[in-house]
Amino acid sequence: MINRPSPRDWLFLGAGLVLILLVVAALRAPDSAHQTTAALAFLLVVLAAATVSGLWVAIALAVVSTLSLNFYFLPPIGTFTIANPQNWVALAVFLVVGVIASQLSTVAKSRAVEAIARRIEVGRLFDLSRDVLLTGDGPELVPSIARHIARRFELDALAICVPCETGWRLHQGGDDSIVPPEETLALALARARGTLEFDARSRSYGGHTTVAGAGGVGIHLVPLRRGVQAVGLLATVEGTIEPGTLDAIGGVAAIAIERAELLGERAAAGLARQRADLSAALLASMSHDLRTPITAIQVAVANLGESRSEEERAQQAGVARRELSRLNRLFDDILDMARIDAHSITAAPQWVTPADIIDAALVHVGPGLDGHALEVDADDSTVVQVDPRLTSSALAHLLENAAKYGGPHGEIRVSGRVDAEGLRLEVADSGPGLDPAEVGRLFEPFYRGREGRLNPGTGMGLAITRGLLAAQGGHVWAENAPTGGACFSLLVPGPSRPATVV
Repeated sequence: MINRPSPRDWLFLGAGLVLILLVVAALRAPDSAHQTTAALAFLLVVLAAATVSGLWVAIALAVVSTLSLNFYFLPPIGTFTIANPQNWVALAVFLVVGVIASQLSTVAKSRAVEAIARRIEVGRLFDLSRDVLLTGDGPELVPSIARHIARRFELDALAICVPCETGWRLHQGGDDSIVPPEETLALALARARGTLEFDARSRSYGGHTTVAGAGGVGIHLVPLRRGVQAVGLLATVEGTIEPGTLDAIGGVAAIAIERAELLGERAAAGLARQRADLSAALLASMSHDLRTPITAIQVAVANLGESRSEEERAQQAGVARRELSRLNRLFDDILDMARIDAHSITAAPQWVTPADIIDAALVHVGPGLDGHALEVDADDSTVVQVDPRLTSSALAHLLENAAKYGGPHGEIRVSGRVDAEGLRLEVADSGPGLDPAEVGRLFEPFYRGREGRLNPGTGMGLAITRGLLAAQGGHVWAENAPTGGACFSLLVPGPSRPATVV
């Protein structure tokens, strides 16, 4: 197939004619003209032209070379008359060889160009597939894929058209918007849902449609198929990409849409499963932790009625008050978890010292630290702006955790200071330390490690600590102390100043 001449082809034609003149000038000198040498030189010019330009340029140069060979090198020289019949055969053979060689060279060049184009196409499709895998989930997934397609294939206008309840949702990918009429979109989608056929010549499946857009620009609509089902349309300007390539792009886009749906369904299923697990864990924990203090209170109240001495009644009243306090903390934990899950915790920062936070946490824990050696190192010379209620409650849970897992009479070390990042608090115990395999899950709701299953509790304390700190932009982490035992640290960001400044 001879394509329309381009300025580049005309340039190569002129260069070829110049080379033919140079061959004539070099080989037609007296006593140096040789027909075979001239024919091979002319053939070399024709082959070079076929290699770097179009077929029509090579054919034109083959004709000019044939005429030049006849005029300058075949007797009678200087005329187009052919005296020897063998020269007719020589000229015919030269012309046929030149044309055939040009055709073969042109075909080989077109095959090489096509192979390079296919390689580039495969590379772009691979990059696009990788973009789909690396793109996160959420409502921006399909618009991101549209932008990736436009960028990978250098398209100024492209849209992914997906049907929805209110009509069509168009996700633009290029710098220019492309808006096909909705009635043509519905018709094209209905046509794409018919019998699926493959066109081997264009390397595409049926269902492609071309419609008129704004300004008379043709819009090529390609079905986005998930299996054999069309789930949307890909709209591009007509003629920018081959139909087979568009079909491959549409397949990748359909996979992206399906992936977005599957990710949404998986997230919903995971959330439902998590809620079910949390509900089951909460029910199991509450059934045990509520029954224990209630039973103790019932026994204490019954003993109050039977006790005869003031000492026995005071002892039973103390048991009842202690269990009521434990029950009250349990309900506070449940309310805190509910507020954390609902994201309804609001911080109210105030200027306080680390010593104030630690004192408030110790009061909150109360008798829970009885029997433990307590070492406090708190800074009272600097104030920091944090929420004292949330921070002290978070610290109280860490103190209760240290008292529970640090041994019955173990030592608990509490320190608090202010640095450039904000308030830092640490709670260390003298217990057996943390299992490295469980450190990553310590702050999950209701998670209790192997040691935790041997102690009463709901497994909510550390999760509540993390939620209370997150409401202030803070965080908590755990590690094993160099001297043994577990060490929990928390950081709450906030401005600071000397305590003497009013």
